[in-house]
Amino acid sequence: MRVETLRALVLSALAVIVAGCATSIYPTSDGPPVRSHSNSELPPDAVPRVEPKSRYGNPASYVVFGKRYYTLGSADGFVEQGTASWYGKKFHGRRTSSGETYDMHAMTAAHKSLPLPTYVQVTNLTNGRSTVVKVNDRGPFVGERIIDLSFSAARKLDMVRAGIAHVEIRSLVPGAAVSKSPAAPAYAPAAGEHYVQAGAFISAENAAVRLAEVRSVVNATAAMYRRQRGTVQYHVVWVGPFAELAGATRMSVDLRNAGILGVRVVKDP
Repeated sequence: MRVETLRALVLSALAVIVAGCATSIYPTSDGPPVRSHSNSELPPDAVPRVEPKSRYGNPASYVVFGKRYYTLGSADGFVEQGTASWYGKKFHGRRTSSGETYDMHAMTAAHKSLPLPTYVQVTNLTNGRSTVVKVNDRGPFVGERIIDLSFSAARKLDMVRAGIAHVEIRSLVPGAAVSKSPAAPAYAPAAGEHYVQAGAFISAENAAVRLAEVRSVVNATAAMYRRQRGTVQYHVVWVGPFAELAGATRMSVDLRNAGILGVRVVKDP
């Protein structure tokens, strides 16, 4: 038998063995693990730290299912809203795009364009729950989903049963404080400036939902603030500030036309 023929047969046999091992090791369908940890056993949030970029996970562009995706050179100031999903046992133990091994019990995630690794705060805009994860993989490549969370991260956001959730993603700078309030303001209201109030709520979760609605219809700075009236604490959604009343008035009209309720112009004392 010729050496080339023998080599081909050996390689074919090895391929069959490897394929058979893969079938026996990895599940063919995704889902939660056989045994889930209790909430008290969930891992802590990821802690942002300075790490070198992955040698393998940051090509200028790549193609999946015939579509080309482009990676970002930096995650500074990155904010995104959209649909999150999660992935579990089917991929547990496999290699991620960064070269690390996927662990569905760790606080990680997949994103199509963020540099690998990037640390992000993910907030479930339906219930206000928030967590911090390390983005070390590529995906999701299903529909318009923007991030694929690990099983444990999805549990922290209380979205495992639903499978998806409307979220906000914010990139984090290593060493900077992480806000635990949903969609926290990035600035303090300035005295004497005008704002447009787009609702007031006792529930922070309901205020977070309204904030997401406002951000989806106007391209302006919007934030949620805690206010106190007597012994009652409530949450307001404000758009602004506006240096002049005319600007705030125009914004209030735009919000009403978009179907936002409870809109009025206010002036912070």
